[in-house]
Amino acid sequence: MNPRIPVIGIIGGLAAIILVIAYSGTSIIDDTSSEGLIGSSGGMPEIEPLVIDLEEIQILEVDEKSATVEISFKVANPNYKSVLLEMIRYNVYEDGMKIGTKSIGDRAAPGGLVGASNYFTILNDRPTIVKDEFVIKNDGNIPELWKALETDTPQWRITGQAFFNLSSMTAGGENEISFEFNR
Repeated sequence: MNPRIPVIGIIGGLAAIILVIAYSGTSIIDDTSSEGLIGSSGGMPEIEPLVIDLEEIQILEVDEKSATVEISFKVANPNYKSVLLEMIRYNVYEDGMKIGTKSIGDRAAPGGLVGASNYFTILNDRPTIVKDEFVIKNDGNIPELWKALETDTPQWRITGQAFFNLSSMTAGGENEISFEFNR
């Protein structure tokens, strides 16, 4: 028997398997499930939303002209693979009055390309703490706010959105989750 025949048969069988996988719509690498390397057929994989909690908001310094406040978010990933947290945009309110809007990180450019590397990789096995600081200027028009800041008794409300996608950036699409916290 010619030894080339079994080799040609094996190569032909592997080619047939590759063609079946390529045309069946099955994803080879599934970034969201723990079922192994072969993903489900069909469009984009389902991505579970990140879990965002307000870890802490604390007043670092207050004087007669300004106050510095630090805010920390705890971000957990329920997906099997890592997720890129592109940006957290948040609004800060004290006793119903809007103090300001800030953001942490950068959104991807249209088409999913990241123009900068100012994003966070959120692993599935441990939460990540994302911190930011902001300064509140005292213009003298809101003495109730300044008294609450000086006595460390503000009634905070934080609202916002987080923008994220899978670490491969080619699957899962762009995702957004909204949040609201009261402290």
